[in-house]
Amino acid sequence: MREDGVGSERASDLDRSAEEGRRRVREALAGFEDVEERLSHGEAAWFVRGGRQVAMFADRHHDDRVAVWIAAAPGAQEALTAAQPGRYFRPPYVGHRGWVGAYLDTDCDWEAIGGLLALAVELARASGRRRA
Repeated sequence: MREDGVGSERASDLDRSAEEGRRRVREALAGFEDVEERLSHGEAAWFVRGGRQVAMFADRHHDDRVAVWIAAAPGAQEALTAAQPGRYFRPPYVGHRGWVGAYLDTDCDWEAIGGLLALAVELARASGRRRA
């Protein structure tokens, strides 16, 4: 931390962003009775009952940002990251599978994030039905 306290202020802002973001993601997914939250790689993650992961919270996971990583439909990642690179990104590990990351420590569009989360649940359900 710098002597002027700037590092501490940034960490405090990130802590608030993480707390608020985790709460809002939980609220967005709480309405789906078949979605359960559990830890994955030390972070809150959400799965459709039966296994398919739909989202993962990323509280400074490999960088100094707060975000949520969301399973997305084909082409969504490219469209969102091209149109709004300050809000959306290609997350590590799952980005090659089309997942999209949404920064939560900036001006978030919670309606859009909620829509992405709902779509991720629907995609996971459809995938589960195809395997059955």
